[in-house]
Amino acid sequence: MNPKIDQLRELKAESQKGGGAERIAKQKAAGKLTARERLDLLLDKGSFHETDAFVVHRERKFGMDKNEIMGDSVVTGWGTISGRLVYVFSQDFTVFGGSLSEVHAEKVCKIMDMAMRNGAPIIGLNDSGGARIQEGVVSLGGYADIFLRNTLASGVVPQISAIMGPCAGGAVYSPALTDYIFMVKKTSHMFITGPDVVKTVTGEEVTFEELGGAMTHCSKSGVAHMATDSEADCLFLIRELMSYLPSNNMEDPPFKATKDDTLRTEAALDTIVPDNPNKPYDIKEVIDLIVDNGEFYEIQEEYGQNIVVGFARLGGFSIGVVANQPMVLAGVLDINASEKAARFVRFCDSFNIPLVVFEDVPGFLPGIDQEHGGIIRHGAKLLYAFCEATVPKITVVTRKAYGGAYCVMNSKHIRADLNLAWPTARIAVMGSEGAVNIIHRRELNGTEDPVGRRAELTEEYRERFANPYVAAQRGYIDDVIEPSETRPRLINALNMLQNKRDQNPPKKHGNMPL
Repeated sequence: MNPKIDQLRELKAESQKGGGAERIAKQKAAGKLTARERLDLLLDKGSFHETDAFVVHRERKFGMDKNEIMGDSVVTGWGTISGRLVYVFSQDFTVFGGSLSEVHAEKVCKIMDMAMRNGAPIIGLNDSGGARIQEGVVSLGGYADIFLRNTLASGVVPQISAIMGPCAGGAVYSPALTDYIFMVKKTSHMFITGPDVVKTVTGEEVTFEELGGAMTHCSKSGVAHMATDSEADCLFLIRELMSYLPSNNMEDPPFKATKDDTLRTEAALDTIVPDNPNKPYDIKEVIDLIVDNGEFYEIQEEYGQNIVVGFARLGGFSIGVVANQPMVLAGVLDINASEKAARFVRFCDSFNIPLVVFEDVPGFLPGIDQEHGGIIRHGAKLLYAFCEATVPKITVVTRKAYGGAYCVMNSKHIRADLNLAWPTARIAVMGSEGAVNIIHRRELNGTEDPVGRRAELTEEYRERFANPYVAAQRGYIDDVIEPSETRPRLINALNMLQNKRDQNPPKKHGNMPL
């Protein structure tokens, strides 16, 4: 055998060892996979091609010159998911605690630059103790180099982050700049300052899990989009998410032929909306009955639950679904729901994914906390997102569409392409009871039987305005359809809109109400 080839093989084998058997054992004992095992699960078998396996850090002080590990604390390269190219980096906690050094940052930046040039997604698996203290400001500069690339790549290629261990301090901002964040329950944590610092500064005692665990960020802060029970589940869900997304902003999302009949009707939809306008129903049941094979990939399920967002397919077309949820707060729009939906709408628009909206919204949530928290500004984010979007946009009004929320939820007036309504739709400035109390206030105050008269006037108002036909007469609703035929009508609309062309006025960028 050629001695040069022998040497190459020995060096490559050495680079595969990471921090060594002892540190790998500790990683396993903590219930975590190694950086390379994670890539093996994420990528198609045998598709990973590594870059910079021979790189070592450059720090010579603090005894670091005697502790060089090939590849340093991150594994980088590319591979495929379901045959489609993706670029990846996987931080290795067994090497210097996964800390970010100058060369660690250079490896990540190189992969990000390649992804941008070649139009492919970036997936980062984060498991790091933070900046490498021995390198000082150099490591901080490395973080900033990555942040810049995250920002430049935004809206150009999909960026997915998985938090597989600690992610603290400045390190959190790279995932925060990406499109989706996945976390693993009990083993992954994100925070700016850890529990010890919090206790020192504020006196508050809090655990790692309470401060920055997966469920905290998925249900309370809204920072993360998905919490999974295991690392394997996390990586599987990332693979599934990628099936709905194009590789870059110049491509259409992948089409997946379906055996689910495109002309299928669902009689159950005709009775799913209760006769009582105040009685809830589960909008997820509506979505499941309409989309291909009942498969709905929900995003941020635990956060802002009064609105539902996620991916599905209709007739093989990948779509983004936005739907008010009557089961939670009657489906009102509040601060959390508005931000959640706005972020999702903007992502879909960035990557050419058509939007299908199911609307049942009684308005915006009233209250001092909401007003002082900036519901006006946050609600405007969702309005801005829908107004700005140029992808095919379809709305189905299932029941309530009241007040300003009617305008915000992809109405005809903000460039929706097709607006459909079920016969159960109620499109008005407000609910019948509230309208009667305002319009007939003087009459009701002067009547001997205000309760009976109010009921009479409410029914009269409901018959006149609480229906989809006034809006249809104006052309604000394109058609009133039988609920059972929603699936074939939506698939037909998506086919009709395949060649849609729309654009916004030339500008550097808009000034979204952040």
